[in-house]
Amino acid sequence: MTGMDARDTDLKKELDATLRARRELGEEYESALVDSFLEKVDQRIDGAVERRVRRQFAEQQMTAARDSRTPKATDSWGERFGFGIVSLVLAVPLSAIGGGIAHLPGLIAAWVGIVGVNAVQAARTNPGLFSGRGRRSGKDGGDWED
Repeated sequence: MTGMDARDTDLKKELDATLRARRELGEEYESALVDSFLEKVDQRIDGAVERRVRRQFAEQQMTAARDSRTPKATDSWGERFGFGIVSLVLAVPLSAIGGGIAHLPGLIAAWVGIVGVNAVQAARTNPGLFSGRGRRSGKDGGDWED
């Protein structure tokens, strides 16, 4: 017997009990008995609706969590390519300024900033990129972790 069959059987028992009570108590209690039975039916419907809503909400949360791990639809290939080009174009004057003012430490600082901005952009468009997945494991380095 499935869950729905069990609930139908319980509801049928409730209806039978209500009808027996009506026969025993008479017509003057019919309205109260019907109201009581309908209240039980309403409670069952409310419980079923609540379970369905909770299940759908959980499914939506899981879908949203899965979608948040993938690149956003607005992050097209062209936008990523454009970000890379702009980054390289700006790297030239930043390198010249950093190297001209502070020599090698200035040049290193400029490139650390450039690489940092690009790393943040890569992490934003590819969640999990720097989480360690896919690193080699084992002594020989031949096995891949998932």
